[in-house]
Amino acid sequence: MKSKSLLVILSLLVVALLITGCGTTAEEPAAAEIGTADRPIKVLFVPSVDVDFIIDNADIVAQAFADATGLVFEASVPTSYAATIEEICASPDDTIAFLPALAYTLASDYCGVEPGIAAARDGRAVYWSAFIVLRDSEYETLEDLEGASWGFPYPGSSSGFLFPSATLTKAGVTPGEQVETGGHSNTVLAVANGSVDFGTVYFSPPQYPTSERRWEFGDEIDVPDDLVESCAVNADGDLACGDDFIVNDARASATDDFPNIVQLVRVLALTDDIPNDTLSFGPDFPDDLKQTVMDGVISYVGTDACYETLCAEKFYEWDEAAPIGDESFDLVRVIRDEQGITIETIDEEE
Repeated sequence: MKSKSLLVILSLLVVALLITGCGTTAEEPAAAEIGTADRPIKVLFVPSVDVDFIIDNADIVAQAFADATGLVFEASVPTSYAATIEEICASPDDTIAFLPALAYTLASDYCGVEPGIAAARDGRAVYWSAFIVLRDSEYETLEDLEGASWGFPYPGSSSGFLFPSATLTKAGVTPGEQVETGGHSNTVLAVANGSVDFGTVYFSPPQYPTSERRWEFGDEIDVPDDLVESCAVNADGDLACGDDFIVNDARASATDDFPNIVQLVRVLALTDDIPNDTLSFGPDFPDDLKQTVMDGVISYVGTDACYETLCAEKFYEWDEAAPIGDESFDLVRVIRDEQGITIETIDEEE
């Protein structure tokens, strides 16, 4: 009888301990709100134009976004286009990224990344890629580039590689040695110092500050011959030629190394239209925060502070920003697939 009583007592004690333990179990902590100090919004900047300049200014831009939105941002510059795509897809609910057209299409198809806004430069939602060569070279047409060595920023760059590749293919041109330079500025420098025969970089049209003229596709793509020797960086930091011609293509980002870059390098040809680069959102980013972020970025773009960072020629050179939809990138997808570019190959050296 005593053993049975003891067994009953022990059983009751076990039940009591289990009940007590369940009652004191700590609740799971609530997830931190996105955009707070405990869970900042990750903002990724692809390494494109002048990578060192982008790295040096990324935190400043993130703080500007914070000031404009009241949210907290954490900036980073991934090592490649593929790394940027992988990072936004790996953290889909709290990450945004500045993605050019090609990288956006890959990220969208890979994990559902969505476009929010895109750059609008001088009121244009598109830009072009320029084929650049030494000014005193004998190259006059794309066909002349057959077998010539080619410098480009990254295989993942829409203007630096994707559209130029399609243009060369269409022209029946097979280049010789292909050199990945690591950036648009570096590509300009590679042409200027003779490391490659030609390069491909972004092209933003020239401006005419003292007239009402506006550049249109089909107008001159290089500085008029009679203005070449006058080209120099002016007091405003613009690469000016004469009184009414401002160079806005990638050459303007290389003046620290070559103040006489226009005298050294000319534009040979352009590609077809390319959609401007985007600010895109991870597929699970909260809808109620998207508009706040976009409004904050739009309010920052075009300010004096922005022209020292994000809007600078060495960063992404945004003048304005406007909403954009996925349908704007249909042609990019077609060319991408024709060229066989995937996330696995986007950063491979050609």
